Amino acid sequence: MIHWRSGVVREITGSRQGATRLRVEVDGSDTPALALTGLVGSPQVGDTVLLNISALRRRLGTGGHALVVANRSQLPTDPAEAPGHIVKARYTPLQEMVLALEEQESAHHEAMRDHPDIAAGDLHGMPVVVAELHSTLPAVLAGIRSVAPDARVAYVMTDSAALPFALSDSAAELVDAGWLATTITAGQAFGGEHEAITVHSALLAARHVLGCDLVVMAQGPGNAGSSTTWGWSGLSTGDALNAVHVLRGHAIAVPRVSGSDPRPRHLGLSHHTTTVITRALLGRADVVVPDSDQAPWPRVREQVTTAMASTAGFPRLVVLPPDGVAEALSSSPVPLVSMGRAAAEDMTPFLTAALAGRHAASLLS
Repeated sequence: MIHWRSGVVREITGSRQGATRLRVEVDGSDTPALALTGLVGSPQVGDTVLLNISALRRRLGTGGHALVVANRSQLPTDPAEAPGHIVKARYTPLQEMVLALEEQESAHHEAMRDHPDIAAGDLHGMPVVVAELHSTLPAVLAGIRSVAPDARVAYVMTDSAALPFALSDSAAELVDAGWLATTITAGQAFGGEHEAITVHSALLAARHVLGCDLVVMAQGPGNAGSSTTWGWSGLSTGDALNAVHVLRGHAIAVPRVSGSDPRPRHLGLSHHTTTVITRALLGRADVVVPDSDQAPWPRVREQVTTAMASTAGFPRLVVLPPDGVAEALSSSPVPLVSMGRAAAEDMTPFLTAALAGRHAASLLS
């Protein structure tokens, strides 16, 4: 069940494409709220809005705000008539009608249907970096740009965490900074520059329709976990890596690592990555780790090697020197923060992500 509240907008605290941040008075107290403008319009000061406060009430890590469900003072204007019959966030009260790359009304439909490489499902070895945590996206891009600054990079956002692209401040800022050439929201995720019905179509479109050199694929914000082997949203990285393999791409996995996580299961190489390598991966994928004797890297390399000895897939350990990575990461246009820890507190997750990006870019030459 949803925890509902009604409140009055007292201040607009920030705005960007697809999202407006508000200060809403609820029962005499200030409540931070987010309006996804593509769904609920743009509330104004003085408007009465209906809020979903469930995640805020439980103090969940992502967001830290209530979500505007509806503006009770004024309905948003109807969107302009447009093609598209693919429904995302299907059968929820806020389901969204979008125009997908594949569908008949799309300008790209014929290419998605008739292009020989799309029909054959062939990425021709295009590098695809697959990360579990959305927070590592800027680090992957920093690594790519340190080798191939002019590469056309697409971000494919999967639907195993947040569904609205507009929820991500960092993705929007990376687009504005020119670090991403295009964005595609796949499956039930929505709001990217382009929409795709499946991850497979998103990858093929990035390569053969949108002219991208490589892809970074990750779920949106809000990774969910449960301290169990199979109950965490990032397990979908295994499916993503397998999709790249099926489509004859070159899959590069970003191992989830930490040098400071207080939870033993995530210290060093996370059990999430171990599960993906040993249980979920069925195809080929490169797993990139630093060539360094500083902690925790010797242990991480040992953990990856042990995992690779027990898998149905075909992972390949790639060990790269970390020289110059810190400088590349310092160029990020967005703050580097993962699981509540900034890069200054724990550089390890960003180092592996940047090296994965660097490795992907090296495959373009």
